[in-house]
Amino acid sequence: MYRRQFLSLSAALITTPAVSRAQDGALKLRELYEGREFSPLARDLEGTTIDVDGYMAPPLQADSNFFVLTKIPMSVCPFCETEAEWPNDILAVYTRRKFDTVPFNRKIIVTGALALGSYRDPDTGFLSMVRLENARFSYG
Repeated sequence: MYRRQFLSLSAALITTPAVSRAQDGALKLRELYEGREFSPLARDLEGTTIDVDGYMAPPLQADSNFFVLTKIPMSVCPFCETEAEWPNDILAVYTRRKFDTVPFNRKIIVTGALALGSYRDPDTGFLSMVRLENARFSYG
């Protein structure tokens, strides 16, 4: 390998570690935020299919295709009233079809298309700032 090729490849690898990390394994919820804003990684991955690990909070209603993924097990669903109060440690998940709930303390890996921006669910009234759409999950 020539020195110039090596330097070009090294520069490319140094400038894209976050995207490489996202493609190698499940993201952590904290990687989607930088303070109260979306992280550069989240903005780069918007619209793409990603994996995120966490815990399923109890659904807001039975027979739903929606749940909240949390970074720690929660026995009740975190519900937010305004965009200003949206916590950066939860993720709304919209599945392809209705699902069986998972015990709140069982880790799962969710795969879906990352969507950013304010969205209020018409059925539940749940406000999300970040969500996975057309998602599916497996046990982590």
